[in-house]
Amino acid sequence: MRSAKIPEFEGYKEFLKPSKLLNYLKFGLIKTVKDKEYDVSLEEGREYALLLLSGYIKISAFEKAYIMGPRIDVFSGKAYALYITGDVKEVKVNSIYSSEIAVVSAPSSKSNLVKLVTPDDVRVRIVGQGNWRRHVHDVIYENVEAERLLVGETFNLPGNWSSYPPHRHDNDNIPYESSMEEIYYFKVKPKQGFGAQFIYTDDGSVDEIIKIQDSLAVIIDKGYHPVVAAPGYQIYYLWVLAGEKRVLIPFDDPNHGWVKNVEPILENWQTL
Repeated sequence: MRSAKIPEFEGYKEFLKPSKLLNYLKFGLIKTVKDKEYDVSLEEGREYALLLLSGYIKISAFEKAYIMGPRIDVFSGKAYALYITGDVKEVKVNSIYSSEIAVVSAPSSKSNLVKLVTPDDVRVRIVGQGNWRRHVHDVIYENVEAERLLVGETFNLPGNWSSYPPHRHDNDNIPYESSMEEIYYFKVKPKQGFGAQFIYTDDGSVDEIIKIQDSLAVIIDKGYHPVVAAPGYQIYYLWVLAGEKRVLIPFDDPNHGWVKNVEPILENWQTL
């Protein structure tokens, strides 16, 4: 199963986990109702990132409480996230407002670590130019001493492309490319909108186009994987990476990497 459309539910559910497409990552969601408390079990031997997609919550772990929010939705303000190691075994989520929290994890030998990431800790980058210009928010990167997880968010304007030029991170060939698997979790504004996720390999063994819908999760185990938003609709995706080494070195498709040479021309043209 490469993708999963997430239904409405309450509580914590896991939707993607190690399989023939995934070696490391797990992905789930907590969906809460205002003024309720939820117990969420964690698995020892894994590291977790709990990222607030919308709402306002208090999470209790290692006998300490962490406030996350408010965040109206993913298109309104930067993220809050809590990095935590699985030896805590359980966290309590107190829902101040109805909320949605992404729960991602990967194997880890680390223990006794908790790190709250606030919007002030999020690193914002503007990537690309023209109709492949997008905003990228690094949420869990060098600011957290994780073992495998890298977590962030990408924002596409209507009609724009991202993960472009198409890149892959399939092979352990540092310093030219690193090997990391990835999950995307999409939100679309307005919700009835759509986009397209392409996944393809050089040898043609993978050549797929997936219709992006609101609340769709997609596994990217290998291949180039550009994204495009339909005109009129903003697209957001949470991206989560993990590999044997915590190093992200993308390799651009040689057929399309040349477009990076155009970016300085477009940037200069916009300032004229």
